[in-house]
Amino acid sequence: MNKISLNIEQLRMRLSFQLINKIISPFAFVFVLSVPTNSIARNIPSLIQDSPKEVLDQVWQIIYRDYMDSNGNFNRKNWIDVRKKLLSRSYDDFDHSYQAIRGMLDSLNDPYTRFLDPKEFKEMRIDTSGELTGIGIQISIDEQLKEVIVISPIEGTPAFKAGLKAKDIIKSIDGKLTKGMSINNVVKLIRGEKGSLVNIGILRNGNLINYSIERDRIKISSVTSRINLAKEGKKIAYIRLKQFSANAAKEMRNTIVSIEKKSPDAYIIDLRGNPGGLLEASIDISRQLLDKGIIVSTKTKEGITDIRRARGNALTKKPLAVLVNEGSASASEILSGAIQDNNRGILVGKKTFGKGLVQSVRPLADGSGLTVTVAKYLTPNGTDIHKNGINPDIEALVKLKNNKKLTSNDLGTKLDSQYVIAENSLLRNLIKNDQYKSYNPTKSNLRFALK
Repeated sequence: MNKISLNIEQLRMRLSFQLINKIISPFAFVFVLSVPTNSIARNIPSLIQDSPKEVLDQVWQIIYRDYMDSNGNFNRKNWIDVRKKLLSRSYDDFDHSYQAIRGMLDSLNDPYTRFLDPKEFKEMRIDTSGELTGIGIQISIDEQLKEVIVISPIEGTPAFKAGLKAKDIIKSIDGKLTKGMSINNVVKLIRGEKGSLVNIGILRNGNLINYSIERDRIKISSVTSRINLAKEGKKIAYIRLKQFSANAAKEMRNTIVSIEKKSPDAYIIDLRGNPGGLLEASIDISRQLLDKGIIVSTKTKEGITDIRRARGNALTKKPLAVLVNEGSASASEILSGAIQDNNRGILVGKKTFGKGLVQSVRPLADGSGLTVTVAKYLTPNGTDIHKNGINPDIEALVKLKNNKKLTSNDLGTKLDSQYVIAENSLLRNLIKNDQYKSYNPTKSNLRFALK
């Protein structure tokens, strides 16, 4: 093994023991860096080194070994034929081979398995505690429509303030039609210098809407909270979790510990518009709220299931409601599913996005990278979330008065109809429980007076 190959292998081993933050990528991932599984691909050597074909062959072998096809269309024999065909060609430079790689991956019909050139891969590995310049949206490719779709605008960003919504279809960017574009090309068009404008054409409910949005530095904090005083003097802790970043679990832990000192009666966790993030962050936060039970299981193409469980060290056992909507995706759905299936609390709002695939991030020989779908996750009850989403226990719409737009400051207040429904549901149970915990001579609960 030469020195260059050794350095690449050392990088690959280092990356296999850490999670890479993905929130700045063009759509939200739950990433697990996995060890390659055994397969006959190991018997198909990569003999092409120090040439554009080397990276192409690396990508092919990763797909052959580890790719999990959620569509049921992947044919391993055909994939071997693809390799023979592509390696028989000549490539003038790396850019030429990159085009071949992207074409090869397009045939998988999986928007989450994608190639990133060295510059794109470097940008993707920027930690989310840093900044990026753009408008602040998470996007994907709709597998059926073949259109660019908004997963969610990030709260407080230019996209959020302009009014972009989850499920919006991006038809054009600065006059360029996005139909057939790759995620990478869409991201390049959206990003730009701070203060510059980008024109986004949106299709929503059959109507075309044009937005002119000023790019800015995107700073993302994960957690905000407050204590709301409700009926009967009850204190409802409202926590808004905006993303599952590298710091989200720590921020959430500190928030709950601080709130517990104020003796709240119940909690409302707001995951609306939360596009996801890191798998480990969702598991850690689930353990802060769950004392027992399965949190999530991941299943690879071999059927190997990794089950993650609560550890009996929840920070609070107070009654709980979780707010969700069509912008709650990926890691948000892991937490929501764990709460719902373990009967730890109720979900209120709208059906979630339905993104249940797990991506692994692989560095390649020339500094480029690959994100590849390696597994799917299931809720504790075994529900496959991908494309299906999670239905709330109580379906509730956002009701606006006088066409007034709900601002970020309105969330978790009496102006927020979904929050009000969640709060009222918790209050009914709290008040009902109070009636059975103390003697009331006007009620038939004499047995409590005799204890």
